Amino acid sequence: MAEDNLTKLQNIVGLQLGIEPSSVKPEANFTKELGADSLDVVELVMAFEEAFEIDINDEAAGDIVTVQDALDYIEGNWKQD
Repeated sequence: MAEDNLTKLQNIVGLQLGIEPSSVKPEANFTKELGADSLDVVELVMAFEEAFEIDINDEAAGDIVTVQDALDYIEGNWKQD
């Protein structure tokens, strides 16, 4: 299941930032390596919340710096059926 979540994240990030999803690596930093500004990061968090049907509070959102951070948070908080 982890691969599916990563692929879903890569597609969301690629779409939001206008980059190739395959270039979105787990260790990539949203701002440093992927070129996201603070507004992009807010929009990404909102897109993650919608796609995975979870709530990411502001404190947690501030800790999401890399793609892996987002993946870890989502997998730790996602309520799967």
